Amino acid sequence: MPRVVFVRPDGTKQETEAADGSTVMQAATAGLVPGIVAECGGELSCATCHVFVDEQWLGALPARSQDEEDMLEATSEEPTDASRLCCQITLDASLDGIVVHVPRTQK
Repeated sequence: MPRVVFVRPDGTKQETEAADGSTVMQAATAGLVPGIVAECGGELSCATCHVFVDEQWLGALPARSQDEEDMLEATSEEPTDASRLCCQITLDASLDGIVVHVPRTQK
C-alpha cells in the first residue's frame, strides 16, 4: 500500500497509507488530515484539496489536465508550479512515500 506524507503548514508530518488506485485526497480524508477539506469528494468541482507537491515528486506525476488547471485558479492560496488538486493524484507503488504540503487555507 502506497504511503503519503502530508506536511502541515507548521511543519508537522502525518503519514497515511492508501490502496493502489485510490487518490491522495482519499488518503487524506481517510486519515483525517487537517487542511484537506475535499468538499466535492473528488469530482474536480472545487479546489479544497489543493496541495503543493514536494519538488522531488513533481516529475513522477502526469501533467495537470485543463480542468485541473482551471480549478487551481480558484484556490485560496496562490497556486505554484507544484500545485495540484490531490483528488487528481492516483496512487500506485511508484508514488510510495510521496510528500505533499498542505496549504494554510482552503476555500
